[in-house]
Amino acid sequence: MMIDWLWWGQVAVITYFLLLNGIYLSLNLLSMASLHQYIRRHAEIGEAAPYLGGEPSISVLMPAFNEEATIRTSVRSMLQLQYPDFEVVVINDGSRDRTLEVLREEFDLVAFPEPLRQAVPHKPVIGIYRSRRYPNLKVIDKENGGKADALNAGINAARNGLFCGVDADSILQRDSLLRVVQPFLEDTRTVAAGGTVRIANGSTVRGGFLVNAGLPDNWIARFQIVEYLRAFLFGRLGWSPLNAVLIISGAFGLFDRERVIAVGGYRTDTVGEDMELVVRLHRHHRKHRIPYRIRYLPDPICWTEAPEDLGTLGRQRSRWQRGLAESLMAHWRLCFSLRGGAPGWLAWPFMALFEWIGPLIELGGYLFMFVGLAMGWISHTAMAIFLLVAVGMGILLSVNGLLLETMSFRVYSRRRDVMRLFLMAILENFGYRQLNTLWRCRGMYQWFARRKHHWGAMRRSGKWGQ
Repeated sequence: MMIDWLWWGQVAVITYFLLLNGIYLSLNLLSMASLHQYIRRHAEIGEAAPYLGGEPSISVLMPAFNEEATIRTSVRSMLQLQYPDFEVVVINDGSRDRTLEVLREEFDLVAFPEPLRQAVPHKPVIGIYRSRRYPNLKVIDKENGGKADALNAGINAARNGLFCGVDADSILQRDSLLRVVQPFLEDTRTVAAGGTVRIANGSTVRGGFLVNAGLPDNWIARFQIVEYLRAFLFGRLGWSPLNAVLIISGAFGLFDRERVIAVGGYRTDTVGEDMELVVRLHRHHRKHRIPYRIRYLPDPICWTEAPEDLGTLGRQRSRWQRGLAESLMAHWRLCFSLRGGAPGWLAWPFMALFEWIGPLIELGGYLFMFVGLAMGWISHTAMAIFLLVAVGMGILLSVNGLLLETMSFRVYSRRRDVMRLFLMAILENFGYRQLNTLWRCRGMYQWFARRKHHWGAMRRSGKWGQ
């Protein structure tokens, strides 16, 4: 009886990892096909994003909480974007550092009282400021309510039909708005579009723009470069043709303002407000049979500072996992619903099985196999097959994600940097990914224990923004 139980346990663990990596590999193939079509179309219209003359006005919303280290560079970057008509709305969410003072000094702010529409609820506003140097810059100073609450205040203050949510520790490529708005021009059903988030650590930034993509000296940040490439280039790109993208990063996403107001704006009772909003948009439009599209595009780029210490990174990943759990649980009725389509029948079940409860299964699988080997219950052959499936296929997926980058956009042009990233793609599977699993399990515990929500402070160096 014991032998049968152990045998079936080995089969279950190996099958799970085989299924997990096999689906990721299928997404990889979908991404390669989508990327090929995208690059071919990109070549037809030229390198530069075209001005078509009919671009809709955009409000760039930038929530800020204790961002004095990078806020100058980030706002300067937004003000210099190549786009016909846009405004920048910075929402200071009760920062306890000098964020507001830095904004006042750098951009010559003056008080400019104006009534805000209450389309979506948020904490009270303390003051509204305009820049005497930049007519399209507005700063909202409000009581602390969290990132989602700050975004809601920005939605109420925005004057345009589209809004772009951007993190205050991030900078956009100069043509990013022109690129990310293309789905709205091509298809009037588009309600949201997201771009690619890349790691700015180690890169050179001047005047608010990244002029040279480089690698950081910090190994933790290097691992995240490979991780982000894998998540965006063959994660979200694979789901986009199916209209099943469930996550648009809070660091960079463009939304139809009225469609977001129609579903109630951002929820303030979750730490995963970005994913929760996208899943809610899917559910709302499918439930009411409203035609819509949610897209991911690989070349609009947002550069952000990544954590360089394990403590900050661990808290970030635990928070992300908790946000994932909250978002999926809040909209469990989307799963296998009659009108669920690809989001309900493919994306939601995948995210639930492999991303939501996946870390618990993975941790249990590792413990079962290694303890079983140490106790003599599991053969070396079974362990070799497990490592081939769990680690070997993980290396294949990481390397494939990097290959997609080198075959397409080639952001990292120096051969030495590319070789170092390939090394990272291999090494991250020996410790780093397993550590991520532990952090995500902690996030699951925090979700289950209903821990109090907060912004999640991150230690920033601000070196890339000097």
